[in-house]
Amino acid sequence: MNCVLEGNAVKAFGKAIHSLSRIGDELCLDPMSKGLALRSVNSAHSAYACFLFSPMFFQKYNLGPEQGSETVQCKLLMKSILPLFRCLATVERCQIQINTPNDRVKIQFFCRHGITKTHDLCFEESEALQAAFASHLCPNVLKAPARVLGEMVMHFPVSQEEITLSVTPLRVSLRNYFEGGNDHMKIMYTEMSLHPDEFDYFQIGVESNITFCLKELRGLLSFAESHCLPVSVHFGAAGKPVCFSVEDMILEATVVLSTLIDSESPSQPAETLTVAPRTPTRCADVVPESPGEAATVPAGMELVASSQGSPIEDPALLLLLHHLSEPHYQERANSTPASSICSLLFRAKSPESGEGLPVLACCSDEEEAEEEDVMMMRSPTL
Repeated sequence: MNCVLEGNAVKAFGKAIHSLSRIGDELCLDPMSKGLALRSVNSAHSAYACFLFSPMFFQKYNLGPEQGSETVQCKLLMKSILPLFRCLATVERCQIQINTPNDRVKIQFFCRHGITKTHDLCFEESEALQAAFASHLCPNVLKAPARVLGEMVMHFPVSQEEITLSVTPLRVSLRNYFEGGNDHMKIMYTEMSLHPDEFDYFQIGVESNITFCLKELRGLLSFAESHCLPVSVHFGAAGKPVCFSVEDMILEATVVLSTLIDSESPSQPAETLTVAPRTPTRCADVVPESPGEAATVPAGMELVASSQGSPIEDPALLLLLHHLSEPHYQERANSTPASSICSLLFRAKSPESGEGLPVLACCSDEEEAEEEDVMMMRSPTL
């Protein structure tokens, strides 16, 4: 493969790599006839991201005669390629070449004043992965400018790991999520709400509360906001994946995240995010690792049907999200501290406690004594 980028396209390509660095430690380059795809999966297999740049995005895009069948996929270490796209202020043109005989990816930066920087990176051939997620089957769809979602996320600290998205036909709220064992005295709870009029497209088929990781989402929102692109959100009930996507004429970006199981229905199995090899067949089909090799189902693993209704026949070859099915993660999901928290300032108890009317304020003994002295001073003496 041989492609050339010029001008702002180099910076956009670098921002895409920085967004993927929030997902996983490896970057997959998948050159295809419809464009160059950049993919990444995190170590827990709970997040998947893909940036697809069409041939119109490049000044020159050539697969080469040896790659006409689209069989070469390169896997690079993120820590090796990420520093190359950090300082792009003086870069005017970038050329990326994949040399299959030497297993090298050659990246050249043509900078101002005739300076040329050349980098040769070793790669490993691997199967291109793609998340088996049918967004058109999701009952809830939101679409808003990236600025709107970015302003909501910016109020949460960088250390915030998970957030909860709650939707109703009349409101969309976003709040931070904490484990049940945390000290509530040291936690600041933040919640923001939006009216449906703030969204470009608003479709709520099922009221739901989904909890997902925030770190993986920040990269996509930063990329979309820098290019003024709207972000679409497709999701359903808790326990099923949520998809954030950005679409343009020359670019498609997708981030699929797993969600926690709803604590109110712990018996309902979670629909785990399945990342399978990219094949021209249906996304639910499974390609065996080697002919004639029998697949074994690990102990304790449950076969979960895909969103398109096709059963998973070979779970040993899929990158399943094990942390959603682990006992300690289900225990985290089943604990909802928000329903049992009492207001420390006003002593107002949760309505679910059913202990009568809440006490909004209580005066201390000193305040009561001061009020009595004031009343005695104001009252006429006999």
